[in-house]
This record gives sequence, structure tokens and C-alpha cells, in this order.
Amino acid sequence: MHTDELDAARPAPKPLPSALRWLGWAVAVLLCLIVFGMYTVPEFMVMLADQMWACF
Repeated sequence: MHTDELDAARPAPKPLPSALRWLGWAVAVLLCLIVFGMYTVPEFMVMLADQMWACF
């Protein structure tokens, strides 16, 4: 069998339900807000700078 015949025999993938897609976007936005919020904490910024300097 050729790959064209195999592709024609496969059903098309179903798209994700919109509720699941919204949930994924909501989780991604929440994680971004948490990460960006950590940059407003001075102790976190000092710890991050110390870790970066420890690499060199």
C-alpha cells in the first residue's frame, strides 16, 4: 500500500471541544500571570540573580 492510500483510509482527527480549548488557554494564562508576578517579588529576583551568577 502506498502512503496516499493509508492516509485516505484514516479518519480525520476530531478537533478538541471548545470547553477543553478554553480550559487550556485559561491554565496557560494563569501560569504566565504567576511567573510574571514572581518578578515583582524582590527576594525572588535576588535568588534568580544569585543562581545565574552561580553558573559562571
